Amino acid sequence: MIPKNNQPNENNTFETERLILRPMSLEDGDFIFELYNRPKFIQYIGDRHLKTVSDAENYIQNRFMPQFEKLGYGNYLMVTKDGNEKIGGVGIFEREGLEIVDIGFSLLEEFEGKGYAYEAAQKVKSIGMDDFGLKKISAITSKDNFSSQKLIEKLGLKFQKYVTLPGETEELMYYETE
Repeated sequence: MIPKNNQPNENNTFETERLILRPMSLEDGDFIFELYNRPKFIQYIGDRHLKTVSDAENYIQNRFMPQFEKLGYGNYLMVTKDGNEKIGGVGIFEREGLEIVDIGFSLLEEFEGKGYAYEAAQKVKSIGMDDFGLKKISAITSKDNFSSQKLIEKLGLKFQKYVTLPGETEELMYYETE
């Protein structure tokens, strides 16, 4: 659970070989502002209409923190152990229109192709299933996001069908663990 001071609890911080994964907090507003306004994020994930760092902080406060408080898991910041750089986000999300929680990830382009997203997503998947007892995890991605499709399949999720989320028009590929 996130304490009342809005800072993540150390018990919710995890490590992989090269990364530290910790819950997103208000201090990550500048990073979320940068990541969510990158052209690839907008193209493949969507425009979250974050026009200022304050918008990003509000997004963290209203979207990420409540899920941690309710479920104990959510969106984690990826930080490199070597260099202490914020490089992306990875998490398991309750998403309107999906019955099963879904795993999602986003990375600054300069860190793509190095295995960080897979390393982080594999850890978050195991946290969800082993620590929180999730029986199934889903994933969604756009039809033209081939690198995400490969990563989702490498995580052991299988394509099931096409879905369109409420309020959206784009048909997405929907995957599930077996």
